[in-house]
Amino acid sequence: MDVKEVLAWADKLVFAKTGAHLNNLQQAILAGAWDSQKYRDIAEDYHCSEPNVKRVAASLWKLISDELDEKIDKKNFRATMERFYISNSKIQNFVQSNFNQGEINFCGDSRYYDTGKTRSPSANSSTNSPSQQPEQRHNLTEAPEWEHHNNRLAEITTLKKWILAEKIRLVNMSGLPGIGKTTLARELVEQTKDNFDYILWRNCSETLTLKSFQTNLIEFFSQNQETKSSSLIDYLRLNRCLIILDDFQELFAPEKFAGTYLPEAESYGKFLKEMARSPHKSCFLILSWEKPTEIATLEGENRHCRSLQLGGLGEAATEILTNKDLKDRHKWGELIQLYSGNPSWLNIVAATIDDLFNRSVDRFLSYPTLFLGDLEPRLQEYYQRLSEPEKIVMGWLVNQEAADIFQKPVGANGHSPLLPDADFLTAIQSLRKRGLIEKISDNNGASLFIVQGLFKQYVKNQ
Repeated sequence: MDVKEVLAWADKLVFAKTGAHLNNLQQAILAGAWDSQKYRDIAEDYHCSEPNVKRVAASLWKLISDELDEKIDKKNFRATMERFYISNSKIQNFVQSNFNQGEINFCGDSRYYDTGKTRSPSANSSTNSPSQQPEQRHNLTEAPEWEHHNNRLAEITTLKKWILAEKIRLVNMSGLPGIGKTTLARELVEQTKDNFDYILWRNCSETLTLKSFQTNLIEFFSQNQETKSSSLIDYLRLNRCLIILDDFQELFAPEKFAGTYLPEAESYGKFLKEMARSPHKSCFLILSWEKPTEIATLEGENRHCRSLQLGGLGEAATEILTNKDLKDRHKWGELIQLYSGNPSWLNIVAATIDDLFNRSVDRFLSYPTLFLGDLEPRLQEYYQRLSEPEKIVMGWLVNQEAADIFQKPVGANGHSPLLPDADFLTAIQSLRKRGLIEKISDNNGASLFIVQGLFKQYVKNQ
């Protein structure tokens, strides 16, 4: 008996007793108890408070205890389930019959909870090609495990149109950390995998030189092929390939303008241009915090290149707050807007609201200052990547409701500009590439710029 069988049995039990399937937190508790995890660790993985985990767990143990007619808790859960599986047909018959018939349904649309970017040990997809095994053609070992999400339907539709219908060769998806780029890309792979001969997912780091990456691609494409080529472009022309490069910002230098490559990674800029300009039938999907400089150039040339700036979840983010069992639903929209619909940020702040404000969103929002708490280290990590001119511009912007770029920041004498005109405009453009400032229009149609709410508070705190 394994944890999947236990979750299936518990899901049927909870549904019979309550009319609702196991939610993600309940699944995380049962799976954690099965692996002897502490409540504190489960809470940390799920970004909620330990008391909340204990409260939900207590209800689960009572349901299971009543069903098995024996007191169940975290300590004896696994041993009891394994003993009952061997001796009690109530569990064994259900598991065997349903698994044999393929009738197990895990929590409706829910999945077993997976935290962050936990990589799957074997997440390989299928293919109909007779010449190679599926695991040889679809390599997703560095990708996260797939969890179905339907909260990005518009973005999925756009990406599928670009990649499948328009056959765009280079697609860039950028957005703030935690906004959901990796999750969306993983969903895209699952929905489009049958359209590609090869799929390869790679996570970038400063050690992933272009030469080693190209060699890796050629080795992957040449598996079991009688005729081999030393040219990557030949494989991209002969086969329909999807190559995902996640965390592409790791190739960029910190404390420089957005999209400035590390010295050892500068050749990637030329490579991206070549992949967009050279005829082939494959696609590179770039996931990054910052928009690479080449993307704007290629889009301007009307080359086979598109860029998607990923924003927050909007109304769909209410699912996160529902799972966290927060109160004051009429205030959820304000909370979502304040945290830009960022799923990672909302998970973290929901844990704070549960821990310090008894799950009351209204009380949290009524607090005199915006509390960043566990989010501050994440904002700091991103802020530290900014160049000095960008930090100067951010310091100027946060003290205004909306800023006109013709009213540049000046020094203490009130006359001399803090930055040369070229550096000032470059900093504004760089902050736009990072998604840290937004452009709005005044009544006369002039462009004004504002800092995203959460970063505005963080910069003011510095």
